[in-house]
Amino acid sequence: MKLSHKTIIIIVGPTAVGKTPVAIKLATHFNTEIISADSRQCFKELRIGVARPSDKELKTVKHHFVASHSIHHIVNAGTFAQYALNKTNELFQTHDTVIMSGGTGLYVKAFCEGMDEIPNVPDEIRDEIISKHQANGLEWLQEQIAQKDPRFYSLGEIQNPQRLMRALEVAMATGRSILEFHKGQKEKRDFNIIKIGLELSKQELHRNINARVDKMIEEGLFEEVKRLVPYKNLNALQTVGYSEIFDFLEGNLSFEQAVDNIKKNTRQYAKRQMTWFKRDKEINWLSADEPNIIQFAETLVKKQVPAGPAEDSRALHPIKNNHKLDS
Repeated sequence: MKLSHKTIIIIVGPTAVGKTPVAIKLATHFNTEIISADSRQCFKELRIGVARPSDKELKTVKHHFVASHSIHHIVNAGTFAQYALNKTNELFQTHDTVIMSGGTGLYVKAFCEGMDEIPNVPDEIRDEIISKHQANGLEWLQEQIAQKDPRFYSLGEIQNPQRLMRALEVAMATGRSILEFHKGQKEKRDFNIIKIGLELSKQELHRNINARVDKMIEEGLFEEVKRLVPYKNLNALQTVGYSEIFDFLEGNLSFEQAVDNIKKNTRQYAKRQMTWFKRDKEINWLSADEPNIIQFAETLVKKQVPAGPAEDSRALHPIKNNHKLDS
């Protein structure tokens, strides 16, 4: 099948910016389906804490890579890239356009460019890191990464022990940042890729984050986490919104402290997401409340090329404030 006239539109941006409604609007317009690029919404046991699309949203447009895996499975960028490439090719059988939406930058990168060739690490280094992590916890990993790979610390998901351990073992084995091993040569895709980034002012995004966390609490996030206590050491649960409540349940935090920490850690995560995405010069940035998003996407699709930043994109609906996010 010739794919040169097929296009995938990828919607990216920080958590709570409003990617889901925009993706649904575009998918409805193009009469197509959505592939989620979210490293947490893929787990079927997690719902409230990962802001999974509502049942109504899932019925409005078919989503893929949502509630598709178990927390007992190992899911990483390679897993996603293979899944998404297969699903994209499948959808291109009946659709000219596919929508992807998510905030996990590494997943989007793996899908668009292929996986990086990370060097082999001696077993003794890996075993040492695993042992020390088990003895000293996530905080030890974060401290080690801050010292040995500050570049990754400033950009990566520092609540994710699996990714921290991978970065640390590469740093210990090579003395170099894991980011240095990112491919200089991108894998070529046979279809067109258009990236649209959504952003809000710092104040608006923080307001969205705080409101989302409050809504999660009202919907029963603490009860959801309580049911997952037997599995709290699984990698899938070492994430914002879950680790803080585990600390509360163990008596290490008060209820108010746990909620405040979720909000603070989510703001910090959003800041790292923006730092990651702002490095990608192929992303066309728009305000999340841009009313002419369909018109803008249509224009890019008609060009049938992986468009770079559009000079007129901000003229559609300028960002009210600088995008920099402070915790």
